[in-house]
Amino acid sequence: MKATRKMALLSIATSIATLALKFGAYFLTDSVSLLSDALEALVNLAAGLVALTALTIAEQPADDRHTYGHDKAEYFSSGVEGTLILFAAASIIYAGWNRFLHPVPLDNLGWGISVGLLAAAMNFATARLMLKVAAKHDSVTIEADAKHLLTDVWTSAGVLGGLLVIVFLPGWQILDALIAVAVGLHIVVTGIDLLRRSIDGLMDAALSPREIRQAEELIRAGLPAEASFHALRTRKSGATRFIEFHLLLPGETSVRESHALCDRLEESIARHLAKASVSIHVEPQEAQQPLAKSP
Repeated sequence: MKATRKMALLSIATSIATLALKFGAYFLTDSVSLLSDALEALVNLAAGLVALTALTIAEQPADDRHTYGHDKAEYFSSGVEGTLILFAAASIIYAGWNRFLHPVPLDNLGWGISVGLLAAAMNFATARLMLKVAAKHDSVTIEADAKHLLTDVWTSAGVLGGLLVIVFLPGWQILDALIAVAVGLHIVVTGIDLLRRSIDGLMDAALSPREIRQAEELIRAGLPAEASFHALRTRKSGATRFIEFHLLLPGETSVRESHALCDRLEESIARHLAKASVSIHVEPQEAQQPLAKSP
């Protein structure tokens, strides 16, 4: 089993465990801020299931209908996850505002905080491991899922911090509702960012400026003195980086020589940019020179 699939399964298992813990903490305390934390855990579980499905599709080899592979399935995953986060945020803000209008006393806050701390620790450990695997395998799906879990950790920290204040200052119970609303607004930002990344991937956004500069430097370093290039285009599909450019060579260059140079350039780029798919169009330099004006 691939490491990315293992991380997706780990995310699902962690989400199930933390979901049970957080809803348990909510039922113990009747805290709407803990309810907001539990709702986000529910979204984590749904996101993990979506991520596993997307990775299963993305790992399938290219076929006659999908000759470039299935990598873009990962962008659908991050888009669905971003949408789920926004729905969760709306639910959390509504619950917090309703509690603000209709406050109720809280119970068993000590137990609720302890259970919440355990759930946050589980999410933190899982997210750190997932980020390492995502960086190693360049998986946008695992990275999105890990960042979602980390967002949940910081959410839990804010919720539990507010409940600690209420433990020592019982008159500040209004903090419970205010924290829930703040949690909802905070995760809206995460949802929008995931949607933006999903749209960029589906719309074939170019590689990062750093990777484009690196590709240009690698091409220049591999060119002989009489050669040049132009029309560089890049895009990313899942973990695969597509790089295309036109290679300008003297018209008398043989097919054999041109092919050997293209092979060297492709190998150089592939060594430095992970999972790079390079396409080179060879053109005679003379075709790029301006025509002389008639006397």
